[in-house]
Amino acid sequence: MMRAAIYARFSTELQNEKSTEDQIALCRAYAVRNGLNVVAVYEDKARSGASLFGRDGLLTLMEAAGQKTFDTVVVEALDRLSRDMADLAGLHKRLSFLGIEIQAVHDGIADAVLIGIRGLVGQMQREDGAKKVRRGMAGVVRDGRHAGGRAYGYRPVLGRPGELEVVEGEAEVVRRIFDAYSAGRTPRDLAGELNREGIAPPRGTRWNGSTINGNAQRGVGLLFNELYVGRIVWNKVRMVKNPDTGKRVSRPNPKDQWQTKEVPHLRIIDEEVWQKAQALKVARVNACSHFKRRPAHLLSGLLRCGICGAGMSVHDRDKTGKTRIRCSAVRESGSCSNRRIIYLPEIEKAVLDGMRQQLKAPDLIEAYIRKYNQERRELAAQANSLRTALEGKRDRVEGERQRTIDLVIRSVIAEEDAKQRIAELKAQLSLIEAQLCSLDEPPSTVTLHPATLQRYAKTVDCLSKALADHATAADDRGPLIQNFRELVHSVTVHPKPARKGFEIEVKGKLAALIGGAAFPTARFTGKPTPLGGRHGAAVGDDSGCEVVAGDRYRLSPYSSDRRFLLRCLG
Repeated sequence: MMRAAIYARFSTELQNEKSTEDQIALCRAYAVRNGLNVVAVYEDKARSGASLFGRDGLLTLMEAAGQKTFDTVVVEALDRLSRDMADLAGLHKRLSFLGIEIQAVHDGIADAVLIGIRGLVGQMQREDGAKKVRRGMAGVVRDGRHAGGRAYGYRPVLGRPGELEVVEGEAEVVRRIFDAYSAGRTPRDLAGELNREGIAPPRGTRWNGSTINGNAQRGVGLLFNELYVGRIVWNKVRMVKNPDTGKRVSRPNPKDQWQTKEVPHLRIIDEEVWQKAQALKVARVNACSHFKRRPAHLLSGLLRCGICGAGMSVHDRDKTGKTRIRCSAVRESGSCSNRRIIYLPEIEKAVLDGMRQQLKAPDLIEAYIRKYNQERRELAAQANSLRTALEGKRDRVEGERQRTIDLVIRSVIAEEDAKQRIAELKAQLSLIEAQLCSLDEPPSTVTLHPATLQRYAKTVDCLSKALADHATAADDRGPLIQNFRELVHSVTVHPKPARKGFEIEVKGKLAALIGGAAFPTARFTGKPTPLGGRHGAAVGDDSGCEVVAGDRYRLSPYSSDRRFLLRCLG
């Protein structure tokens, strides 16, 4: 007697729990009529047939099939296995490979033809159902009712599907947000204020800037919800199921597909306030980055902890108002051993002084460029050597192919005997041509113009002068700060033992100096001479792995004797 496994499924929580019981009973009766011995039952409740993901019962069945614990699978109908053509065909293919049949109560043993037909019909029914649901929702909107989820400031009217009424307490919060935003407050500030006052958010436990700010393309967020001016907008997004994860993902629809309906009785804010908020929102989106949010400090976002690599952020200010920083990982999770608290002005001053004193030294830059060009020439020689070798191999293979063809023409060898060899040679030629096409052009060398050095030195000097009043500058110094941040990749602070100061590693973007996009690996070490002397540059042959140039120097805040160690990484 054949061993059988029964599988049952129903789609949504709105269906009766007994649905699977009825299916199993029907399958058991079928098994008795056909002389099958039911050895296992698998079921999935409230699981869609559009995907295999999240269906534990089906996945367990397939795992048991691999262990050959049954010989056939019995289902009420093939769409219980899947309503997706590709998934149903895949299940049939895998089970057939294992020698296991699929039997449907209403169709009998499933073959490839039946699987294809039922898979197509099942998918069409599922897609048609989705279209009918959307058609019904569009009708709801045309009637002036709400077809979406919960909207902050409103609640559904019991017994009247789709109808909403204003919740006055939440409406006051909405008016407050729009008034404050129109007056110049930022969403982040407003969110923090609402959290401090303990006002419940639309979802979750806390207000966030994104709760208020939303997304313009998707039309979500409090500032973009047109329901507050008495206008229902539906079909802003569509849901698409990711075939790799089985999860539904929202995709924004074009605005010409949006459906709107005026509902004046749901208006919470005035049209004038709405238009003012939208104009301010557009202005902020289109503003340049340094107008929207200027970095609070010169090194904001650039500082890194030398122990764990995490960012460093403001810890507090001392009694004199000086800013102090520490490792963010210590504050957030306590996962870093770097407990040092360091004064930010000292780091900023060390960075600017080091750049001004060291990076404008012409001999150092020239040493790097010499080494850089040497490396580029070596890379170019290697690339040319590989290209020459491939071209030589191509000529030899082509020569052999032509000679073989000539032998066939002169009837020295039979055509049948030469066919395979000619095909092999042709395949070799195609491979060689593909390798030649994939080769990059040989790298070129770069010459550093003296004017570039002058502009760089001038930029660093201007930045040093701007540092003192950067934090309290009344005018806009965005472009100047932007120039600095274009030169610096990161600033890593390495803590030293107590009262031994710290070490700073500045990695600057060498592209700002020589305008290149790719650089060889090389390192140059500036060795300080005795006090009062000038710094010399010695070229080292050890290599780095970052495509930036960096200067590294040490500063002890307890001593006026500053020692610099400059290192440029290719």
